[in-house]
Amino acid sequence: MILHEGRPSDPSGRLPREIRTYDFLDRLDIPYQRTDHERADTMEACNVIDAVLNVVICKNLFLCNRQKTAFYLLMMPGGKRFRTRELSAQINSSRLSFAGAEDMLKYLDIEPGAVSIMGLMNDRELRVRLLIDEEILKDEYIGCHPCVCTSSLKLRTSDILNRFLPAVGHSYKTVQLKGE
Repeated sequence: MILHEGRPSDPSGRLPREIRTYDFLDRLDIPYQRTDHERADTMEACNVIDAVLNVVICKNLFLCNRQKTAFYLLMMPGGKRFRTRELSAQINSSRLSFAGAEDMLKYLDIEPGAVSIMGLMNDRELRVRLLIDEEILKDEYIGCHPCVCTSSLKLRTSDILNRFLPAVGHSYKTVQLKGE
């Protein structure tokens, strides 16, 4: 794996959702580094990518309530265990579960294995609430996928919070997950 500055010089063979991600970041003048790799849909595969980017890739979970009337994108450290009960109490939403692939595609234009904060640029109706574990906010950089699981990005946390989120019309709620 090689670390690149910005978008790929040759977009051939790349999915339109990935190119739209680079276009969006470039329009916002948000700098990023990128590496291309084999499909990375496990935290173990992400650990190898972490070393190349020199950042910890976030664990991104796409969740919903039982009625599928509320959707959440949770960003948390990769090494933390997710406990539904712990999060449910903080957001006043019982019976949380993982949302299905069809909902990922519908709301974030992302497929399983590629869930990322970048998908919020596709949530024009603001149906997805962003939840960020407090530990993520302490890091200078965030690692994420550009809406595909065959590339990964390194972006400044401050650029995500102060430029990307306002541009996509989203805010976030900080949560404290013990993960024990």
